[in-house]
Amino acid sequence: MASIKLQHVAKHFGTKVAISDVDLDVNDGEFLVLLGPSGCGKSTLLRMLAGLETVSSGEIHLNDRRVDQLPPSARDMAFVFQSYALYPHMSVRRNIAFPLIMRQFKWWFHIPLIGGWAKRRIERSPEVADLVEKTARTLSLTEMLDRYPRTLSGGQRQRVALGRAMVRQPEVFLMDEPLSNLDAKLRTAMRAEITRLHQRVGGTFVYVTHDQVEAMTMGTRIALMRDGVVQQFGTPREIYTSPANTYVARFIGTPPMNLIEGRVEGGMIKLGEASLPMPHGLAAAAHAAGEPILLGIRPNALTLGAAGAPGQLAGQVSLAGQVSLVEHVGAESVVAVKLSHASTAHDEEGAVPGEIMITTQGYSDLEPGDQVSVVADLSEAVLFSRATGERLRAGLALAA
Repeated sequence: MASIKLQHVAKHFGTKVAISDVDLDVNDGEFLVLLGPSGCGKSTLLRMLAGLETVSSGEIHLNDRRVDQLPPSARDMAFVFQSYALYPHMSVRRNIAFPLIMRQFKWWFHIPLIGGWAKRRIERSPEVADLVEKTARTLSLTEMLDRYPRTLSGGQRQRVALGRAMVRQPEVFLMDEPLSNLDAKLRTAMRAEITRLHQRVGGTFVYVTHDQVEAMTMGTRIALMRDGVVQQFGTPREIYTSPANTYVARFIGTPPMNLIEGRVEGGMIKLGEASLPMPHGLAAAAHAAGEPILLGIRPNALTLGAAGAPGQLAGQVSLAGQVSLVEHVGAESVVAVKLSHASTAHDEEGAVPGEIMITTQGYSDLEPGDQVSVVADLSEAVLFSRATGERLRAGLALAA
C-alpha cells in the first residue's frame, strides 16, 4: 500500500489552465474518487499521477518518494483505461500475464520465433502462471483464460483489464472511468466488484468518474472538481450533508439540493412571505442578518401536505405551492412544486426558477396543477451566501 501527496500541482496547456494549485493527501489503502463533469481536469490529474502527463508546477509524492519527475515505469502504479486497451490477438491469459512478461523484456524479444518462445517460457514459469491463476480466480476469469477479448462481454473485458493491473501487484491502482462503456445494469454489478476488489486487495485506489452514484458508493473520500479546481475534498457523507458551496450542493444528490432565496432576520429565516424558525444547527449563520442567503435543503427533507396558505401546519411552518411535475421511479416519486411565495436560485444549471423538488415514498397520486403545502425539516439544512455561493459557517462565509 502507499500514500499519495499532491502539493500545489498545476497543469497548463499553453495559456489554458487545466489544473490549478491542487493539494490532496491520500492515505494508505484509501479509495479516492476524482469526481466532476467532463472537462473539469480529473482525467488530466490522474494522468499526471501516472506520469502520462507532465506536471507544470508542484510536487507528487508516493509515500516519502517524490515521483513527478520519474517515468511511468518507475512509479509502481497500474492504470486501467476507459477503453479496456486489451490486446485482441492475445488470450485472456496472455493479456493478464503481459506486464509480468514485459518486466523481463529483452531486445531479442522482437525476433519473431525466438521472442515468441521466450515469452511463452516466461508465461508458463511457475511464479507467473501461479500469479495469473490466482488473479483469474479472484476475478472469476478462470474458465476464460484461453479465450480472446472479442469473445467476451463488456463486463468480462473490464475484469481482464483489472486483472492485468492486479497481477503487477502495484502500490497504487489508477482507474479512468472504467465503467463508462457499460450498460446501467452491468455498471451496478461492476461497481460492486471493484469495491470488493479494493477490500480484498487493500491497495490505494484513485478512481475518475463523472457519475456521482459511483463516487458516493465506492469512494472513502471524494475530490469534487470544477474547471481544474478542487471544490471540496471529504467523505461522501461530508460532501452530501455539508456541501462547501452551491456548486457542490447542486452536483451531489439526485435530485440535487434545493436552493431557496431568503434572508436571516431576527433569528428567523424569511422565505418570501413565510418565516421559519432558525434551527440550532444554523444559529451560527445569524451574522448574515439582512443579507440575501440561499437555504439549501435536500428533497428528502421536505414533505407534502394538504393545500393551504403559508402558515402553521401540524406545528411547523409550510410553504404553499402547485405541483408542476411528478416522476415515478419505483420505490419513490419525485414531485416538482412551483412555490407561490418564495423564489429559488435561478443561476444554477438545471434549476427551474421558483421550483423545488421533493421525494416521497411509494407511488404518488398527485398530478400537475394540484395545490399543496410543503413542510421543511431544517435539521439538516445549510445556508449559503447569495453573493459568493459559499456555505455560511460560524461568523464567516467560508467553504467547508
